[in-house]
Amino acid sequence: MTPSAVVELNRAVAVAMAYGPEAGLSLVEDLESSGALAGYHLLPATRADLLRRLDRPAEAAAAYRKALELAATDAERRYLKRRLAETSGR
Repeated sequence: MTPSAVVELNRAVAVAMAYGPEAGLSLVEDLESSGALAGYHLLPATRADLLRRLDRPAEAAAAYRKALELAATDAERRYLKRRLAETSGR
């Protein structure tokens, strides 16, 4: 396995699954601070999902909106729009 920011994002997801969303969110925030995945839609999408799991809907909605702006495919945009609607109550 070659170390990369994408591998670190996947690790954050695994940590969240094993130790809870707060632990994963901490790793996601480190990645955001590094700027290594700037413009990569899965970074804010992951953040949004973890915030949703932590019952922080306003922050989750903002992160889903950011992910939606960056998503490249219609399928990804449809999924993110559904999650945004669920999170923001629309």
